[in-house]
Amino acid sequence: MSLPLVVLLPFLGAIAAPLFAQGGRTAIAIASSVPALIALAALFPHWQTLADGGVVLHSFEWLPALGISLSFRLDGLSLLFALLILIIGLLIILYARYYLKAKENVGKFYALLLCFKGSMLGIVLSSNLLLMMIFWELTSLTSFLLISFWTHKQDARRGARMALAVTGGGGLALLAGILLIGNIVGSFELDDVLAAGDLIKAHSLYPVALTLVLLGAFTKSAQFPFHFWLPHAMQAPTPVSAYLHSATMVKAGVFLMARLYPALAGTEQWFYMVSFTGMATLLLGAYTAMFKHDLKGLLAHSTVSHLGLITLLFGMGTKLAAVAAVFHVINHATFKASLFMAAGIIDHETGTRDMRRINGLWRYMPHTATLAMVAASSMAGVPLLNGFLSKEMFFAESLELNLPGLLAWLPPVIATLAGIFAVAYSARFIHDVFFNGKPVDLPIYPPHEPPRYMKIPVEILAFACIMVGIFPAVSVGPLLYAAASATLGGDVPEYHLTIAHGFNLPLLMSFVAFFGGLLMYSQRQRFFDFHARFKEIDEKAVFEAVVSRVVAKAQALTAWIENGSLQRYALWLVISVVAVSFVPLANLGIFVGENGLSPVDWPTGLAAAVLGICALATAAFHRDRFYALILLSVVGLVVALAFARFSAPDLAMTQLSVEVVTIVLLMLALYYMPSWTPIETTTPRRVRDVVIALIAGGGMTLVTLAMLTQPFTSISDFFLANSKPGGGGTNVVNVILVDFRGFDTLGEITVLAIAALGIYAMLKNTALTPPPGDGQGHAWSRDGHPLMLKLIARPMLPLALMVSVYIFLRGHNLPGGGFIAGLITSVALILQYIASGMIWTQDRVRFKYHNVIGLGLLFAVIAGAGSLAFNYPFLTSTFGYITWPVVGKFEVASAMIFDLGVYLTVIGATLLALVSIGRLSPHSAIKSKKEGA
Repeated sequence: MSLPLVVLLPFLGAIAAPLFAQGGRTAIAIASSVPALIALAALFPHWQTLADGGVVLHSFEWLPALGISLSFRLDGLSLLFALLILIIGLLIILYARYYLKAKENVGKFYALLLCFKGSMLGIVLSSNLLLMMIFWELTSLTSFLLISFWTHKQDARRGARMALAVTGGGGLALLAGILLIGNIVGSFELDDVLAAGDLIKAHSLYPVALTLVLLGAFTKSAQFPFHFWLPHAMQAPTPVSAYLHSATMVKAGVFLMARLYPALAGTEQWFYMVSFTGMATLLLGAYTAMFKHDLKGLLAHSTVSHLGLITLLFGMGTKLAAVAAVFHVINHATFKASLFMAAGIIDHETGTRDMRRINGLWRYMPHTATLAMVAASSMAGVPLLNGFLSKEMFFAESLELNLPGLLAWLPPVIATLAGIFAVAYSARFIHDVFFNGKPVDLPIYPPHEPPRYMKIPVEILAFACIMVGIFPAVSVGPLLYAAASATLGGDVPEYHLTIAHGFNLPLLMSFVAFFGGLLMYSQRQRFFDFHARFKEIDEKAVFEAVVSRVVAKAQALTAWIENGSLQRYALWLVISVVAVSFVPLANLGIFVGENGLSPVDWPTGLAAAVLGICALATAAFHRDRFYALILLSVVGLVVALAFARFSAPDLAMTQLSVEVVTIVLLMLALYYMPSWTPIETTTPRRVRDVVIALIAGGGMTLVTLAMLTQPFTSISDFFLANSKPGGGGTNVVNVILVDFRGFDTLGEITVLAIAALGIYAMLKNTALTPPPGDGQGHAWSRDGHPLMLKLIARPMLPLALMVSVYIFLRGHNLPGGGFIAGLITSVALILQYIASGMIWTQDRVRFKYHNVIGLGLLFAVIAGAGSLAFNYPFLTSTFGYITWPVVGKFEVASAMIFDLGVYLTVIGATLLALVSIGRLSPHSAIKSKKEGA
């Protein structure tokens, strides 16, 4: 259970941590640190297993028919990323304690940060690709909320929208790719996918699946041409940038490439798509970083460049390149997180991030300057620091690519050129910020060192840069080997983690990069003049222009389709169905089957005639809405009788209950509408509509006749046979709803709850003045709540509630259940509103319907999750028998908890919707108040 616990803990912390916000920033920071500490303790016992090349698996069936299981996998690769997520997350929590101001909503910030942490842990620990996809999308949503945390800043909101649009679009592509891979392999379990690498690469759909998966990875990790979103996400608070854009979110795409490396790598398509994308991103990010004046902008583009470096290494296709890629993931996370935090400290203490103004800070902030210079030197690849080691491995692997002709020179030349730019922008970071004269017009002057504990996270990461650079084999060797082994599928090539490998070509490339970068920085003005000749592209403006154009085209298309005519929508819908289905149905041959027609007795025939007449009359008198409503209610009643006639008592009771609620809803709506509408269509159009209706209705009649008169085997036999032994109930309908297809029911009540909340939100601040009369000159009765109706309704309430409870309890074995019982309770309470008014009823019904909806959904989810605790699929029910004195032996099913959730959700949603509509009149509350008095 340790792996699911590791993923679940941050989400639990997100719920609990804001409760400590009243205790101040220190209290909530400590509370937010607890989940990560417990998670680290839970991972520690598995280290030896992973060091020996083993894998830890925890799996629970959830939706086996769809291939979805709650399975979690811990190997060397997932351990590496989990440690980065948890340890750097702890440092960010401490750092944010001093970065955020006391007046800011720290409860919201830490809750979102913990949700993001849990989502990232879900990605790296998921062993089911569909489960991983859920967490993948959660990172996009939570990062959107974190980037836009400062909602008062327009740039933050726009940057968040851009990030969500790009990564969300990539997520859709990734989902399609995962579905294709699952279709090829026949499983979404990671072990099966990794073992089926040869099968995937030999399949005809491999190019499509690979392209879609890489689109997801490239958008998440800001690879060209999707790199533009990352620099514009820098409007987020610096703790967000230091966490999301150095060690976690932008590494998710890199993690995906590493995770699926055994299954997808090793082909020419992989090599060209991944390596050339990485190469372009590496060079473009490094070049752009050199010319950025915003401190975080420089770091953002350098992040893009280093992510391109890692992508390029994975794309090379050699095992040592993959090892180097994993190694650089570690190194980049440490020095880039520390640099972002140092940039945040500078911004915090000077009030600006403009490198043209924050000069000479060494005099004011020597401690911070030292830490930042160590991290920046590591980013530049200076010897004795961790960045130097992985850069050397990168240079060595760039020389090993066997490209034809002059292309063989391309990788090492681009690698060296990117190294030159890296040294140049690192030198600019160090010299321009901490030396280069005096500060220029700082908003906060003089600057000074931040609080002591704010520097501790930077100190820890800077110390890690030094330790890995000097003692790589001891400090990071075992973890790197375990992660590389998991990435490559167990076969790790020989490599040496040492400070120097003697004088060789990679070392010469390092010297060229180092001195070339210093030379470039010394001639920076010439490069700035050269760069100024070209018009700089504002990616945000281009993105906003593209989005605006797409929205405009969509609005034009929508305006053409949706012209406000319901008749037109129905016409197009019916014509489309007829057009699409005519040819296939004509080829099938629609006729009465060999079973023939059943004889019709006179009650059935009479009911059918009433049904048809009332339906036609509803259409004929639709302009007189009140009479049309009465006729429509007769149609509903006859349908309910038809269900009862054909042995469907559950459907009959549901139909009757729904009919009452629907009629009340329509009457409330009609109260605010004219009682009669004029003729708006011409005679030819009415004739056309009648012809189309006859064609569509006749076609459906023929299809129904053909289906019902053919011999066929129904799935109902399975449910009849398994209802009692499998679900413990003899009412097959109820067992299907709460057991066999409980997940469908959970989705339906969730949709019902969302619809009710949507109605409430739309009508919350709306007030309508009802017409003074019925539209025919008759004023409304002054007696809004007749005395006789009050006297009848009030004693009926306990009786109706008793019937509701009875229907609920018997539902598992006899007609009834939570849905029907909920509707009966709703009807009983609606009657009180109608009879006695809003104020009188709400003075006695003191609970909020929002809470009833939430409680119902909570019960439903608890009933489903409870089965997971016993290693059964989600929403699996069980039953047993207990004996009570006097009552005797009777059955108890766990599905009753789920049915209770349905019952409460139906009550809350139905009443919330109807009461919201009933409150539309500004006079309703006043009248009720007077009568209550």
